[in-house]
Amino acid sequence: MNKNIPPFVILAILALLAFIAFIIWGVPYFLDSSLPAATNTGFGSETVSAQVVQVVDSGTVTLGSTTQTYQDLSVQILEGQFKGIDVMVTYGKDQIQPKGISYRPGDQILITLGIMQDGELTANYTDAVRTRPIMLLVAIFIAALLVVARWKGFRSLLALAFSFLVVIGYIIPHIVHGEDPVQVSIIGSLILLVVTLYLTYGWNVKTHAAVLAILIVLIITGVLSGVFAKVAYLTGNGDENALYLMQMPGITIDLRGLLLAGMILGALGVLDDLIITQASAVFELHEANPSLGLGQLYQKAYRIGQDHVASTVNTLVMAYTGVALPMLLLFSLERGNYAQLVNIASVAEEIVRTLVGSVGLVVAVPVSTFIASILAHYSDRLGAFRPYLGSENGVESHSHTRTV
Repeated sequence: MNKNIPPFVILAILALLAFIAFIIWGVPYFLDSSLPAATNTGFGSETVSAQVVQVVDSGTVTLGSTTQTYQDLSVQILEGQFKGIDVMVTYGKDQIQPKGISYRPGDQILITLGIMQDGELTANYTDAVRTRPIMLLVAIFIAALLVVARWKGFRSLLALAFSFLVVIGYIIPHIVHGEDPVQVSIIGSLILLVVTLYLTYGWNVKTHAAVLAILIVLIITGVLSGVFAKVAYLTGNGDENALYLMQMPGITIDLRGLLLAGMILGALGVLDDLIITQASAVFELHEANPSLGLGQLYQKAYRIGQDHVASTVNTLVMAYTGVALPMLLLFSLERGNYAQLVNIASVAEEIVRTLVGSVGLVVAVPVSTFIASILAHYSDRLGAFRPYLGSENGVESHSHTRTV
């Protein structure tokens, strides 16, 4: 009599143990997403949306060497405890504003309310309300994605929604509570990695290869980030928002850890794209020509990855350069020495972030190609466990008749 335990029984036991561990430890930990009480930055300040009722006055004003248009606006508060009250707001008198922007009755803006010590309500212009055009662009994006990618596009939208849920519901609250940002970001990245990849690409060997490759490259990237953040004396306070965090009462956050967490999460986004594409290339080559040996399969897929990583690294560098463009212009106008520019904290952080992400991308090609090639070439040798890994690349195999 064969007394070997069937593979599905082992998998079922492991799944049950993992579920019990999650109920005991995971649920209380992940559901604790409360944030500290809101902290106001001024006396009785509150930012709310308001609608322009009337343009009371307009004209021009000179601020320094700039002459610009100003407006005195009567606006009605649309939310909060002062909803329905009309207040006066001035736009363009106190600070230099972009040209070509003026408001009309019916437009919505953000205003900051304040209550003076004598009880008087004051209002200051903050910014425009951009919800409608942004939502329109979101709708266009969703429609384009569904038309092109169809069902897979829908699953990618679900994965995107889950990513936001993890970032807002888990990563941010736990960092605010003082937990190690690196640990939180790694746990959050693993959750995002597993759920979003399997939700988007399904349960198959290709996705297993991509998950394993991203995990390995993410560890390499994290170690590299930690090493160079230390040797380059990066503290994480190069971002002015980080300085605001330091000044908030009751908030204790490791800024260097926060910087490393940002590097890890940023690397995860670009690695996802490159590695899943590389894994797809391997399995498509294997399906097109199953007679390819392991070395041939690796070499052909590796050449595809070389082209991909070359363009992706350039895209990554240009993306960070675009973000830093205003600062680079300012530095050029002041005739700064570019050799000294790299020593400024905010610039050095972006350089390290870019180079660490780029190294991660470069390493991802051989790692993902090797893992995918191994799984593609030897997947039929996994014995009784093979049926539980799903199909090779998430699509049904089709036989093709060669036409001469």
